[in-house]
Amino acid sequence: MSGLKRSDYKTLALSALGGALEFYDFIIFVFFAMVIGKLFFPADMPDWLRQLQTFGIFAAGYLARPLGGIIMAHFGDLLGRKRMFMLSILLMSLPTLAIGLLPTYAIIGIWAPILLLALRVMQGAAIGGEVPGAWVFVSEHVTSRHTGFACGTLTAGLTGGILLGSLVATAINKHYTPAELLSEGWRIPFILGGLFGLLSVWLRQYLHETPVFKEMQARQALADELPLKTVIREHRPAILLTMLMTWLLSAAIIVMILMTPPLLQKLYAIPVGVALHANSIATLFLSAGCIVFGALSDRFGAGRVMMAGCAMLGFTSMLLYSRMATSPESINELYALCGFFVGVIGVIPSTAVRAFPPAVRFSGLSFSYNVAYAIFGGLTPVLVSLFLPLDAMAPAHYVVLLSTVGILIGGYLWRGEKKYHPETLT
Repeated sequence: MSGLKRSDYKTLALSALGGALEFYDFIIFVFFAMVIGKLFFPADMPDWLRQLQTFGIFAAGYLARPLGGIIMAHFGDLLGRKRMFMLSILLMSLPTLAIGLLPTYAIIGIWAPILLLALRVMQGAAIGGEVPGAWVFVSEHVTSRHTGFACGTLTAGLTGGILLGSLVATAINKHYTPAELLSEGWRIPFILGGLFGLLSVWLRQYLHETPVFKEMQARQALADELPLKTVIREHRPAILLTMLMTWLLSAAIIVMILMTPPLLQKLYAIPVGVALHANSIATLFLSAGCIVFGALSDRFGAGRVMMAGCAMLGFTSMLLYSRMATSPESINELYALCGFFVGVIGVIPSTAVRAFPPAVRFSGLSFSYNVAYAIFGGLTPVLVSLFLPLDAMAPAHYVVLLSTVGILIGGYLWRGEKKYHPETLT
């Protein structure tokens, strides 16, 4: 990308790597949810109740995101982006390491799920500050005409954390027998995640505060009241826009990347190994798609790119689910294609960042993104599960619905592209 300096590439690389390792910490829980359910709840508990409570603990991480994000964003707007950028990953790595060392129900009884819930809430608070903080951090380090590429690259790093989690889960399941996995094998990915996170804290010390924040400090242009209060009073259209885009983002990631492997196993009897392998390929293509769509938004504008990408996302999600009943052997190709177009979410961060002025940017983005993700991220699995007995294509239909919302948002952005284009970043 012409126009980016060597220091910009260093910032993007370190930020994306740290984001990948932190998102791995947050997401690894879901890959071992069944094992955790057996170890952290009574053995005589019905399977459906154990599964419900385990996923309830997983969902608690999403519910904790708004509070953690709002608090970190408040100080990020007043004290600096870098400090919160380092704090968020420290607050993620320590609970992840602790989960890997946590005694099970057989050892400490009811305290096992209680402590697990507390640690999961801490993880949620940390990721609530990390994701919007990372987008703000990289966008304020590059020139305005490269914001899409920067945010797309960072988002690729975050989705790379999902890929890393999938690869580690696959390796652990292949290396250990079911009995060994229940004994000690499940602990390894969490301990690794904690160590990964501490490595990221060390790496991030080499990053510098953003030029935009430094300039605001020099001009004494920081928020003179509670940043969130200003956001809610003066930037409601930007809040609504960001929340709608977050709904699209959450649907694409949760349904097509996180829920699809077990759904393919359940609906079409796809073997677990085949589904996980295809998921790894799709996630790799997702990461590439984030960078491609982010860069395209710099060139052609977010509106047109979002419309085209969302149209293809809806089409490929329908294609994947409809073909699995008749052509399961094409799962790798179809899932890879769909994963690439899930990468249209790479357009969303830069658009959301540009919607808020610098003095309240972190708070505005964090509030809108985290509240929307807590709501829609929690509701999406429930809604898809409720409609699944009535409609085997419910996952694809849900993504098509949100892709339509994305096309409408893209049309709105295209009509008013100047309002949400690079010049509003600084």
